[in-house]
Order: sequence, then C-alpha cells, then structure tokens
Amino acid sequence: MQLGMVGLGRMGANMAERLRRAGHEAIGYDRDPETSEVASLDELVERLEKPRTIWAMVPAGDPTEETIRTLADLLDEGDLVVDGGNSYFRDSLRRAEELHGRGILFCDAGVSGGIWGLAEGYCLMVGGNDEAIQRLEPALVALAPDGGYAHVGPSGAGHFVKMVHNGIEYGLLQAYGEGFQLMQASSEFPDLVLSQIAEVWRHGSVVRSWLLDLAARALEEDPGLEGIRGYVEDSGEGRWTVLEAVQSGVPVPAIADSLFARFDSRDDDPFAMKLIAALRQQFGGHGVKER
Repeated sequence: MQLGMVGLGRMGANMAERLRRAGHEAIGYDRDPETSEVASLDELVERLEKPRTIWAMVPAGDPTEETIRTLADLLDEGDLVVDGGNSYFRDSLRRAEELHGRGILFCDAGVSGGIWGLAEGYCLMVGGNDEAIQRLEPALVALAPDGGYAHVGPSGAGHFVKMVHNGIEYGLLQAYGEGFQLMQASSEFPDLVLSQIAEVWRHGSVVRSWLLDLAARALEEDPGLEGIRGYVEDSGEGRWTVLEAVQSGVPVPAIADSLFARFDSRDDDPFAMKLIAALRQQFGGHGVKER
C-alpha cells in the first residue's frame, strides 16, 4: 500500500523504513528539511493517491493537534488519518468525531517498540471502525511482529490501552530500579556484580523480561551508571493513567507511586532512578541527564 508518514524522528523514520522493506511505498514528511522527502504537508497530500492514508508520528499535544487540523483541511472524504503518537485518548475521541464530520476516517494507534522496532517490529494497539482498520491492515501487518497488533476497539481505545500499557511500564521500571538499588547499597555484600545478577535473572527467572535484558545491557556498559543522573522524565501517560484511575475509582498504588518517584528524582540522584533513566534510553532512545 501507499502511505504518508508525518514525523521522521526516532520512531517515524524507522517505521517508514520497515514499511518500505515490506514492499510498501512510504513517503515521509518532517519539519526538518534535511530529513523530509517533501517540502510540506500540502505536497505530501498531492503525492498520495486517493483514498489517501497518512500516519502521524509527532509529539502529543499541540504538535499533533496542529498536524491533524492541517490535514483535515487538505484531505478529502474517504481519506484516512492515523495518529500513532502518545496522545491522550480523550483527545483521540474528539478528533475522531471531528474528522468523521468531514467524512475522513481516523485510527488511533498505540505504538510500542522504541528504537528497536525497525528490527524487532512494533506492538500496535489500534482503535477505529472496521472500515479504517481494514484499509490500514497491510501496514499493520508489515509493522508488527507475528501476533503484535490488535484492533482493540473503537476510536480512542488504542490510545487508552497504550496509556495503561505505559502506566504498567512505569511500575515495572520502578520495581527493577528499587531492587537493584537495594543490592547496590548492600553493606553486607558490597561486591555484588549487578550486571551478572541481571544476566542470570534473564535465564529461567520469573522476573525475566525485555526490560531486564536491557538492564543487563545497561549495567554491562556502565556498571555504576556513573555517567547518568538519576533524573527521570514522565511522558504524560503515567499521569493520565493515574487520573483515569481516580475518575474510575480503581486503585493503582504501584503505578501512582512510580509516577511520584519520578517527580522525586528531580531533587535527588538515587541509583534506582539512574537505572530507570538508563532503561528508558535503552528501549526508547530517550535522553538522559548526563553528569
């Protein structure tokens, strides 16, 4: 299929490349002229055959809002817009309704895979109606590994599921960070080799995971994480998860505590937060505060 990709950053560029490797035509637009294949969104729309499909991979908030509003004025009835950024699901519900009023299809795609997605594939949690999903399915198959994409519900459901996914990620990262900090701080066993422990836990342990794989890698590269400050950003999805839990009356203490720990990290430099920062860099290419 032919598809326009808006936003050629860490994930967008790799997604476009993965689509091309699968035999699809992906035309990329980015505000950076050195990266972009076309000069403007207008030119991108002109290059695509009707009915058009455009996948936006831009930051949540104003950049996504501006992109989708601009596309809405350029596209025709029957075209499809996919928001693959980490948008708030309530914004996706509103955007779907606004685009529907213009006859434009909309999908919200929660995308997980980070900088490893080009080689390993992306986990895709997609919301939208059946018509939009059927149109998009060739791209979904190309982008995801086997079993790695699902139509989880109507518009908004994709970003809702991705929000909860990221909230769980917060809790998992916090648990790993706290556990390794406890071992790192041990006075009784001061010679523990954390990279060795992470490595042995990868084989048969009930706590093994891809995050643990990345922890072993990060600790091998920098055993004391001396080059990283224990300062951890929050993307917004953790906050939304906690807010939604409050509104729904669902207790999420582990996720809430992990969010508050990130706030606390900005006033201190604990080892647990260093490991979390290192892991976010490993799986997503997120920036770290260096010493």
